[in-house]
Amino acid sequence: MNNTSKRELPQKESGIFKNILKHYEHKQYKKGIKLADQILKKFSEHGETLAMKGLFLNNMDKKEEAYEHVKRGLKFDLTSHICWHVYGLLYRSDKNYEKAAHCYTHALKYNKNDIQILKDFALLQIQMRNYGALNEKYIETVTRDVVHIETVTRDVDTRHQLLQLKPNNPPFWIGLSMSYHLLGRFDMATSVLQAYEDTLKQLPTTCDSLEENHLLIRRYATASQETPAVLTPNFELSELLMYHNMLLEESGDLQAALEQLDAIKPKVCDRRACKEKRASYLLKLGRLEEAEKAYRGLINENPDNYSYFEALENVRGLSAENLTEEEQDTLISIYSELAVRYPRSNAVKRLPLNRITGERFRTQADSYLRSALRKGVPSLFVNVKRLYRNEEKQKIIFELVDGYRRSLKDQGTFDREEETTKEPPTAYLWTLYFLAQHHDQCRETARALEFINEAIDHTPTLVELHMTKGRILKASTTHGGDLAAAAQAMNEARELDLQDRFINSKCTKYYLRNNQIAEAEKIIGLFTRNDAPDPIQDLTDMQCMWFSLEEGNAHLRLNQLGRALKRFHAIDKHFTDITDDQFDFHMYCLRKTTLRAYLGMLRLEDQLRSHPYYVKAVQGAVEAYLYLFDRPQGADEDGELAGLSEAEKKKAKNKARKAGLKQKEAEAKKAPAEEKTAEKTPAKKQALPSKPVDEDPDGEKLVKIQDPLSEALRFIKPMQELAPGRIETHLLSFEIYLRQQKYLLALRALIQASKIDNHNPAISRNAVRFHLAVDNNQNLHPIVQKVITAELPRVFAEGMTIEQFNKQTLESHLGSVPHLVTVAETIYLADPSKKDVAESMLLDDIAKDEFAATRTLQRNSKRKLLGGSPLLLISNELGAV
Repeated sequence: MNNTSKRELPQKESGIFKNILKHYEHKQYKKGIKLADQILKKFSEHGETLAMKGLFLNNMDKKEEAYEHVKRGLKFDLTSHICWHVYGLLYRSDKNYEKAAHCYTHALKYNKNDIQILKDFALLQIQMRNYGALNEKYIETVTRDVVHIETVTRDVDTRHQLLQLKPNNPPFWIGLSMSYHLLGRFDMATSVLQAYEDTLKQLPTTCDSLEENHLLIRRYATASQETPAVLTPNFELSELLMYHNMLLEESGDLQAALEQLDAIKPKVCDRRACKEKRASYLLKLGRLEEAEKAYRGLINENPDNYSYFEALENVRGLSAENLTEEEQDTLISIYSELAVRYPRSNAVKRLPLNRITGERFRTQADSYLRSALRKGVPSLFVNVKRLYRNEEKQKIIFELVDGYRRSLKDQGTFDREEETTKEPPTAYLWTLYFLAQHHDQCRETARALEFINEAIDHTPTLVELHMTKGRILKASTTHGGDLAAAAQAMNEARELDLQDRFINSKCTKYYLRNNQIAEAEKIIGLFTRNDAPDPIQDLTDMQCMWFSLEEGNAHLRLNQLGRALKRFHAIDKHFTDITDDQFDFHMYCLRKTTLRAYLGMLRLEDQLRSHPYYVKAVQGAVEAYLYLFDRPQGADEDGELAGLSEAEKKKAKNKARKAGLKQKEAEAKKAPAEEKTAEKTPAKKQALPSKPVDEDPDGEKLVKIQDPLSEALRFIKPMQELAPGRIETHLLSFEIYLRQQKYLLALRALIQASKIDNHNPAISRNAVRFHLAVDNNQNLHPIVQKVITAELPRVFAEGMTIEQFNKQTLESHLGSVPHLVTVAETIYLADPSKKDVAESMLLDDIAKDEFAATRTLQRNSKRKLLGGSPLLLISNELGAV
């Protein structure tokens, strides 16, 4: 009662408080603060005014003051729903959704029917994917096409409560239906939509004004009755009906989905999606003649859509991997007919090659390849690369193209015997280009370089040739190649077209792969904003993740862990921002009924952190943190200091410190001069902003942490949930858990990794490491020991010694250098006194191939960061091979 009396204001101040709320709605924060101060002069303990002032301050980026005012407001009025609501809004703005939800719950205790709080709470719950909280506390029964909802507890159910309070609001109906959909309760989702349609059956069939007509369109959501004559198809209605169709499809009732789709066809704006869905339903229902007609209609609209042709193959029963000769003839006949109707379609010429074999394939491939080489299609090899999975087709393609090369070189035609018409000179060029890519794909680097160099001699100004040479040189690094040469070749390609952003980015990536970070930053900066004070910061602001990833890996290879972690953390922040950005769409999409796209966005966000960029960033970050854990004393050492004596390191650090002091002094002297220059410079010439100050450019704060393993685990957790099918997830988890001595979790990760790829050499190495770790730990709990004894044989056979296990590994993977290195590592790990045995094993076997040493060291370079690798001891000898 005391709080209520404090909350009540005189009439004048009450009017001012209402104006405060209006100023917040109109984002007039300064005016709102002035009015709040007027009330607080007389009523300094008015909690709701204090809370509103805190809200204004929060929106003006004065966070500390904002929280202070809101907490004071709660102190003076703990039962005010406004105070709790505002407190939740502050936490929501800071992305602290759990605490925001807690505040909303308290707010609803004191005003359970406040529409705005319920709406905000619903948005928060869907952001947190707390679908069950949206509607699970209710029992639903459907009778006579009407949904009856009965509460079985007094807990707040947001979506239902919103609908009960305001049943004439379409987004509340749609939101409830979508919440059931996301829970997988398709029957209830459909029933809610049907109940909404039933409430609209009494709509008038005519309208007196355009405004009423627009309102009618927005509220009209029935698919069962005819649209009134006054209505015309509009986007919102169309999307609502197509969403209803999606519900029926995902519920598995394809017949009902097809019938509903036919009924709503005149009302749908997205005609293409409607036709595609109808064709798909007909195919799945086995109505093949109708499905064929539907897909032929779609092909007529877009004869370059591969999926339409593949569906047509499926309709005709020609989608099997191995077709009979009769089926292959039928397939060729179908595509020949389509080629006559659509002569400019690439799909009708390319797709038959996937299914046919033998001489049929040779004939069709010959026609396809000649046409593309004659036209000069740069992407020809990319188009046919999928066919290389079949060795017979790969051989035929090479025979054909190599024959073209010889014939074109001798007499300028594709065929020495049959053709007399001369081909254009570029046909020979593109044939050389194709053969270079072919040999690169087959890992025949010398032949690939031979052909690409001949092509460059033929036409030295063609950008694609130099780019491909760079790719060949990069790929050849696994065969003794040189990344520096690859970067140089890509830079030559860039210089041929300085206005091409794509080749500029490619060149940047190649320099980063070669650890030439300064050159890469200079080149990528050419395509950032002219007014950007710092090109690298501009790339970060634009969420250019490929650059951050490549630069982070380059720093990691140079052992500059702070800078590497800075880049990996930036990528993690990008994904966090993408997740947070979806908040703005939760209400917007329901209001605009962009429901199919909205549902797709939610499902995409649920799998967001399984994206390859995030996975690779996690790999780099975890490896860096593992290195910090294994070598805490040397964590702050630069890559340049590695291998130096203590005296040399001390001298280098002093030199760097003095250089830093000189730089600061120079900047201090330069600042006043710049200020004077700025004062004299006209305002128009001072358009360029100053470079933002980075307080930790080298990432020292990220390196100097107390618990690197906890940070590594924070990165790997999303991968464990969203990317359990990637072997990297479990290998990195194993490294963390083994160091934390969480042996059961480490064993689980090892077993999961072996299920994905039992032939990965890391499985053998980690099995031995786990075996040694368990044997050396005398303090294992008996239950833990029992579980390990029962499960370890899944990766390390019971009763087998490490020597026997290594012998089995080598016998199972004859000729595999990575497995040879793994065995050498495990020999050293099991008994460091056998270092000479491990070295001689590697030297004797790797020396047989002049490129093998380079390849092995490059493939295992990152494993140095994982600790315990004998390559740290023997890499110098390997490099001398």
